[in-house]
Order: sequence, then C-alpha cells, then structure tokens
Amino acid sequence: MVLLIKYTLLYAVVLLLVALGGMFSERSGVINIALEGIMTIGGLAGVFVLALLGGKLPTPVLVALSIVTSIVTGMIYSLLLAFSAITLKADQTIGGTALNMLATAIAIVSVKAFNNSSAAGNGAASAKLTYDNSPFIYKIGPVTINIFFILAIIILVCSSIFLFRTKWGLRLRACGEHPQAADSVGINVYRWRYAGVVISGALGGLGGLAYIVPSVSTWNFEVGVAGAGFLALAVMIFGQWKPYRIAGAAVFFAVFKSLANIADSTALANLGWSKNIYSMMPFIASMIILAFTSKNSRAPKAEGIPYDKGAR
Repeated sequence: MVLLIKYTLLYAVVLLLVALGGMFSERSGVINIALEGIMTIGGLAGVFVLALLGGKLPTPVLVALSIVTSIVTGMIYSLLLAFSAITLKADQTIGGTALNMLATAIAIVSVKAFNNSSAAGNGAASAKLTYDNSPFIYKIGPVTINIFFILAIIILVCSSIFLFRTKWGLRLRACGEHPQAADSVGINVYRWRYAGVVISGALGGLGGLAYIVPSVSTWNFEVGVAGAGFLALAVMIFGQWKPYRIAGAAVFFAVFKSLANIADSTALANLGWSKNIYSMMPFIASMIILAFTSKNSRAPKAEGIPYDKGAR
C-alpha cells in the first residue's frame, strides 16, 4: 500500500502539472499536442543543470535553478507551436506532432554530444544522463514526496482562481470560446492565445522535470518521457478542462500508471502477468474512458480553429 501511494503521488503530480498546462492552451483556443515534446525539452534542460552544476552550488539554489530552467525552456519551446498555430495559422495537430518528434531528436543528440565530450570521444556515447535527485525528495513518515508535490498543489489552486475568479482568466477563456466576440470588446485574441500556449509550455517543462528527476538518478532520453504527455492530454479531457476535475483524473490515471512499478513487489506478482501489461493499463484505461465520455465532453468551442481577425 505504501508503494502504491508513493508512485501514485509521483505520477499524479506529473499528470496534474502537464494536464493543467494543456488546459490553459486549449482554453485559449490552441490544441497543444506538443506537450510530450515540451516535457522532454524542459526535463532535458533541468537535468543538464543538475548534471553540470551538481555539487558546485548550494542545494536550494541548485533545485531552484533547475526548476526555473525547465520552466523557461518549456516556455521558449512552446513559442514554436504558438508561432506556427497562431501567427502562421498552421494545422495545430501536425505542428504539435512535429515538435514532439523534434524534441526527442534534440534530446538524444544533445545528451550524446555531452557524454561524448565528457568521455573525450572514447567509444559510442549513450543518451543517458546521471544526476543527483536527492535534493528533490523528502520523507514524511512512511511516505516519500518531492518538492513538485508542493508546487503542484499551489499551481492547482492558483490555476482555478486565475481561470474563474479573475478578469484575465475570463479573457483567456473568451478567446477559446468566442474569439470574435472577445475581439469586438477590445481583447487581443492573438496575445491571449500566445499567453495560453506559453503558460502551457511553462507547466509542461516543469512536468517534464517532475517526471524524470524524482523517480530515478539516471534517465535515457531515447524514450523521451515515455508517453506521459499524451496521457496528460487524456487526463485533461477526462477532467473537462477544469482544474479540480483534472486533479481527480490525474490521481485516477496515476493509480494505473503506478501498477507497473509495484507489480514485482506486491501480491500482483502472484498473477504472473508481464510487467508490460501493467505499463499499458493507463493507456488502455484512457481509450476506454474517453470512448464512453467523449460525446459529453465540453471542449472550448473555438479550440483548434485559427483566428482570423478579418473574418466575421
């Protein structure tokens, strides 16, 4: 039970952060399929900080710097999606898919180049980075949590207040529901859509670091973030683009995601099932749930539709 709680909290935090990021983007009217790639790039940047500066900076400074770096890198990478989808009015799904593929390629090339230079060019470099993750992890009784859990709770509350209790949240939502009406009352739709995508990039980059660092001290970037970004999209849809519902959906899917980690050390081992079956469970669950609930989903009306100021 303790292991189940540990891994459920670990994955729930990641899914919550990234799904909230997708929510901000889609609430503004832009579908962010690139969450997977943004997670990879954000996680890569944060891990590079840990690998390069670990032991050279005070622990609080190192932790803060790696988190800020992952957030800023995610924001910068998300601007590629914003530019193509908002300014160029390109297909958002194709653009996001391309950014996912590009992110993994960038990560592999960057890490191999770093490892190759560190090893003075001897032998074939791997796409693995090793780092110290202990500064991020805290133990409270039998349960282990990490700093991202605290950040996720704060961001969850702030997201709900921002979206439904402030004029800025109302403007953001208006751009995803009725952009022409929003424009008619002086709201800059392009600017708010850029804001939505950039916020999405910030949370996606942070989610990438939260996925990679707390669980292991070595990460192979050839796998990117192993589909966590796509699972976060399912969490966002199941959560109906609302922060607290997304939080509940994140916990639900995190339970399935954690089964693969505890299968060998719990009663589940007696079933004799392959670990791969448990790894597939969250994705199978997402397909089944979305198949039955997608008809009742209330997505922002203008999501995925490029806004043309001249069209009325």
